Amino acid sequence: MVAVNNSEAVRVLHIYQEIEIAAPIDITFEAVLTEMGPAGVMPEGDQPFPMVLEAWPGGRWFRDLGEGAGHFWGHVQVIKPPKLLEICGPMFMSFAATNHLQYRLVEEKGMTTIQLTHRALGQIPQEVFDGVTGGWDFRNQRIKQLAEKLVSQR
Repeated sequence: MVAVNNSEAVRVLHIYQEIEIAAPIDITFEAVLTEMGPAGVMPEGDQPFPMVLEAWPGGRWFRDLGEGAGHFWGHVQVIKPPKLLEICGPMFMSFAATNHLQYRLVEEKGMTTIQLTHRALGQIPQEVFDGVTGGWDFRNQRIKQLAEKLVSQR
């Protein structure tokens, strides 16, 4: 039996956010890698959500659940510490979609601005559109907290 459903439209997602952080660019970049890696938490409370980010071109970004289980989120497409990180791949979308994530960091007068751009193309359900902005808000606030905590510790 073959089933064909042409009713699912291809949709485009585009998120752009800026956040200012009271930390130098190198510390902020370190916080980005830490939040995207071992220090990640879920937005719905502080449940740990550690990831592995191999911070080199072609490196993987994935969730290791142990015993050969996990979730692949993407590959590092571009990394230019401490100014740029780009990842492409399925990310958190377990359906027909592809994503491009860019963290661009700009330092001015001891402050760092993170410019996050997330673009996706695919059969993206409405609930993703409804929740993704809040997810990035949460992650960016965590990066801000981590960076500013690192500054106070040094």
